[in-house]
Amino acid sequence: MLRTPVTWLAVAQPPLAFGLGLFWFVALAAGLTLSLALSALWVGLLMLVAMMVLWRGGAMLERRLLRVTYGLRIADPYRPLPPGRGMSAKVRAMAADPATWKDLVYLGLMLPLAMAEIVVWVFLWGPVGLLVLSPVLVAGSHGMQYVVGPVAVYIRDPLSGLWATAVGLVLVLPALYATRAMAVAHTFWARTLLGATGSQQENAELRERAERLRASRARGVDAVEAERRRIERDLHDGAQQRLLSVAMDIGRARTKLDSDPEAARQLIEQAHAGAKEAIAELRDLARGIYPAILTDRGLDAALSGLAGRAAVPVEVTVELDERPPAAVESIAYFVVAEALTNVSKYARATSASVKVAREDRWVVVEIADDGVGGARSEPGGGLAGLADRAATIDGILTVDSPPGGPTVIRADLPCDW
Repeated sequence: MLRTPVTWLAVAQPPLAFGLGLFWFVALAAGLTLSLALSALWVGLLMLVAMMVLWRGGAMLERRLLRVTYGLRIADPYRPLPPGRGMSAKVRAMAADPATWKDLVYLGLMLPLAMAEIVVWVFLWGPVGLLVLSPVLVAGSHGMQYVVGPVAVYIRDPLSGLWATAVGLVLVLPALYATRAMAVAHTFWARTLLGATGSQQENAELRERAERLRASRARGVDAVEAERRRIERDLHDGAQQRLLSVAMDIGRARTKLDSDPEAARQLIEQAHAGAKEAIAELRDLARGIYPAILTDRGLDAALSGLAGRAAVPVEVTVELDERPPAAVESIAYFVVAEALTNVSKYARATSASVKVAREDRWVVVEIADDGVGGARSEPGGGLAGLADRAATIDGILTVDSPPGGPTVIRADLPCDW
């Protein structure tokens, strides 16, 4: 807990909350009073609208501050404003949104809550600060006296104040725990008023998921189109040209069968070698689309084949009681294939491991290596393409690759969707 920055930011939160609470109390009291007093005139209505926009902006700022100080992430729960309409329609939509008035309640009660928190904060950290700074405080005075219940202790010089510093340092830990408890209560209050209701949260999550799926589907369509063009190009530049050369060699050999049998035999051998090369290219191309071994023997054998062709020793562990759906097997295979390719090209690793296991309704694929790290999922890159491929079935791809390594690529793939 001592190493967590959020803990120490939570210690600084009560004074900040008190200052903000005092500001909002004065601003809301003065602004709303003046707006209501002038509501009979159009100026008062404009001021009231401006106040509503102001307190919504203040609530948005408070959510960002809570993320920094408490690590609490609260999404803005506001209903979407009507697009393409006049300002009056947007104002009515804001006024009809319950989140707007919950923001007002939160900011209005911010000062009394902050006053209670600052009292607790002073009670917790005041004695701790005095004890820790005792040698410094005594150095500029004739001594200090601490009274704890019936016990009174007098410190005469900085040297004798070192024991008070030690006691203060010991009391830091319980003060931190008490501050964290106060922070938990504050975050509950903030989540209640500044966060979305249950139905709003579900709707927001559904919208976010739909948007994420829409984007991944669009990227998936682009990836499929790019893959189709690559296959066409590989067929045209590779196997098709070789087969054309084979046909020409066979045609030339046929014309030489009677006149020059030896030349015809050489042409037939050349055509035979070209046919074998074309078959090998077609086999590699088919393996890149969907490996036959994956269909015939399953994920364990297919991943073992990938490990056998890898540039470094790879340990493969597959712990699946039954075969997952074909889409899950395919995505898992290509995740491992791309990851092992990156290990060979960039990682400078000496070993790698692949583990596939079932966790509840998920198939989890983990590829780890002891290389130099620094792998990133960048737009247009191989890892981003794998993330898009996993997202087509609501899967999640994460990359943990700090500089210096190790690198761990994890794909969580659902088995029912």
